[in-house]
Amino acid sequence: MNTDRIAALFDDYKTGRKDITEVMGELKKLPYEDLDFAKVDHHRALRNGFPEVILCQGKTQEQIVKIFRTLADCNRTILATRAWPAAYEAVKEACPEAVYHEAARIISMASGDVRRFSRKIIVLSAGTADIPVAEEAAVTAEAMGHDVERIYDVGVAGIHRLFAHKDRLFSAAVLIVVAGMEGALASVVGGLVDMPVIAVPTSVGYGANFGGLSALLTMLNSCANGIGVVNIDNGFGAATLADAIVRSGDAATGDCSEKKDSNGV
Repeated sequence: MNTDRIAALFDDYKTGRKDITEVMGELKKLPYEDLDFAKVDHHRALRNGFPEVILCQGKTQEQIVKIFRTLADCNRTILATRAWPAAYEAVKEACPEAVYHEAARIISMASGDVRRFSRKIIVLSAGTADIPVAEEAAVTAEAMGHDVERIYDVGVAGIHRLFAHKDRLFSAAVLIVVAGMEGALASVVGGLVDMPVIAVPTSVGYGANFGGLSALLTMLNSCANGIGVVNIDNGFGAATLADAIVRSGDAATGDCSEKKDSNGV
């Protein structure tokens, strides 16, 4: 972090050469921390509303631990996705407050107050086999400060299971619908509700599912309105999109109930 530049910005603000909007704009451009193998973006929360998230896949445990500790020095909420138990044990040794969400394959750590939102997100899964992706979405959204309600195993093969929860669907600000096989659940839900639906295709299914491609194409070709589609098995991406929708809606209506974390977000 360039401390000289920060000091100059504060001096410009104090002397009136820059107003608070200009200073905040400059802070958004400040550099990252270079760990040689990774360049940690400490200002992600300032720009995007949430700290940089670690994708553990493809990284060594030593790299994960070092990035996790570096982020923990500047943030109160840390997430590491696609993690495995041994990676969690290594992180926990360095950061004892870390928690492992086994179904979601996420390592999280939070301390102090975090922002909270007044409207909730509902995560639905078509089948039990889709729960890992659904949990990735749910745990991510919870870490971002959202109240999350889970409705699992309500796929179209037993559509009455979904209809039993119909009234609950209308209580959400955003619905995340996770489905493998042919992926039809997102279209059904999209035809029932008037709020945004984020569809997440999963790789669950038999041979002609093509690793989630059949569900992805079904969701992209849905005749229901108001459905957005993220990539196959991308529960994390669905949660971050839901977060952006809720935050923008609350900002527009002034209906915010947020507690600020160490990043001031």
